[in-house]
Amino acid sequence: MKRKVPLLLLTIVLLAGAFFSARWLMQSLLVPSPAQSAPADPAHLRIGESFLDHLDAGRYDAALAMTTHRVREALAGGKLQEVWEALPKQLGTRQSRTPLRGELVGETPTVTSTLTFGLLALDARIVVTPEGAISGFRIVPAAKAPEPAPLENNSRFTEVEFAVGERERALPGTLSVPNGEGPFPAIVLVHGSGPHDRDETIGPNTPFRDLAHGLAERGVAVLRYEKRTFARPQDFASGDFTVDDEVTDDAVAAIAQLRADARIDSVRVFVAGHSLGAMMAPRIAERAPELAGLILLAAPARPLQDIVVEQVGYLAARDGDISAEEQASIDDMSAKAAAVATLDASSPASATLLGLPPRYWMDLREYDPRTTASRLSQPILVAQGGRDYQVTQQGDFNLWLADFGDVQRVQFGLYPELNHLFIAGAGASNPEEYLIAGSVDVRVINAIAAFVGAGQ
Repeated sequence: MKRKVPLLLLTIVLLAGAFFSARWLMQSLLVPSPAQSAPADPAHLRIGESFLDHLDAGRYDAALAMTTHRVREALAGGKLQEVWEALPKQLGTRQSRTPLRGELVGETPTVTSTLTFGLLALDARIVVTPEGAISGFRIVPAAKAPEPAPLENNSRFTEVEFAVGERERALPGTLSVPNGEGPFPAIVLVHGSGPHDRDETIGPNTPFRDLAHGLAERGVAVLRYEKRTFARPQDFASGDFTVDDEVTDDAVAAIAQLRADARIDSVRVFVAGHSLGAMMAPRIAERAPELAGLILLAAPARPLQDIVVEQVGYLAARDGDISAEEQASIDDMSAKAAAVATLDASSPASATLLGLPPRYWMDLREYDPRTTASRLSQPILVAQGGRDYQVTQQGDFNLWLADFGDVQRVQFGLYPELNHLFIAGAGASNPEEYLIAGSVDVRVINAIAAFVGAGQ
């Protein structure tokens, strides 16, 4: 039977965060715009609290009556009720709703409440017009960082705090160091798209934490850090940034800092990127040529915008039927993807596509990870989950294999049962499985350890 409730999609590779498959939410930005704390109009706070009170009490008509005509049209037909009631069904019972606070999203004054569910925290952002009507309502991944997991020490490794970058703009991180006599080989982990904590947490899963602990137990030091869009969204307040600002520059800085650490063997420092991080790893290596090697986990081989469209189509078709609404979402996403080719230096920063500014897309448009990788001399390990629907075996891994299958310095690992997080499962992969607790498969950890040369 066709799913009637809009599906909450939790994506990692592209535009990690939360969004709904209903057309009106698919048209919103997939990456949450950075927010800055700001004073709030007391009247806007009262209006926002009343709106959320209506939703919590099931008074959806009363809530809709508080919105502008445009918003009412977008949320009519039961859409508002469907989304609000789907949240606890898919994320677990709601544990708290914070009082509204003032924020600036871009240049738009917003009042925001954090909704904490069993599996995830979300921010409900409300925009109120000077006349007192609600002109915007968005639900995005919570900007507030969760409390970091306590540092773990056992007989095989010790964890210490390790900040990445300049003091004023440093990113909190954790270095997992094997016990015993160093210096040790080391890996810098680089996140996928969207805001991520140091563990690359999604639901109950922490793939970067799994990798760090598993590798540290095998004699490899691992540095993982909070992504800049997660730890310091204020650095993106202008709304105008590139993929280097978000990913590359911090990874290069982390590599330099790690190589300077006395606990680390400076000639055996590797980079391991996941998803977008894997896509950018060849560029990172070009800018940090002292790297000993690259580990590409679920590495896109195609333009990012094309993969977004493919993902939306996959999710729409997984029940065997694409509705008119879903087809409209696919068409809308396809048009946005096609528009990447039309961007130029005159495109204003506010003209975002798929939640990212023109300079970001123009930067990626000129970058080909496979061409860049062909210019490198370091060894490369390419690992892929066969059940990954976000970066696929057919669409991406096979392109890497075609280009580098006969290149001696490049190794490949394909794991048929693993998904995008390199966690085992069965059947066609889907977003809901990311909310089921699992661990990165030990075969992947062993393969990385062997590639680094640490042994077992």
